[in-house]
Amino acid sequence: QVQLVESGGGLVQPGGSLRLSCAASGFTLENYAIGWFRQAPGKEREGVSGIRSSDGRTFYTDSVKGRFTVSRDFTRNTVYLQLNSLKPENTAVYYCAKNRYFLGISNWYVPRRYDYWGQGTQVTVSS
Repeated sequence: QVQLVESGGGLVQPGGSLRLSCAASGFTLENYAIGWFRQAPGKEREGVSGIRSSDGRTFYTDSVKGRFTVSRDFTRNTVYLQLNSLKPENTAVYYCAKNRYFLGISNWYVPRRYDYWGQGTQVTVSS
């Protein structure tokens, strides 16, 4: 069975950093891409980052480029999202998700391209 378990969220001051983890089971990261999304109250879910299974190519929404980094650890079957230089507007619940398509990640930022989701982890950026 597929399961995604997120951790690492918390309260941080502007300019601070967090590392989010997404521990996957029931499939291998070598076969399916992982996306990171976030959702703030009253706003739609937004694609933040993705990592392709075949070669590890990464994708980011423009607002986080240069500050966020997605990576994977095959030994732990875990994907990470490093959040640096955090801003208050980054406050949201962050979710990781498994892409539906074997070895695929077309339109990585579209939520319906993903079929399993973690429970989410809260990131709050405030002084």
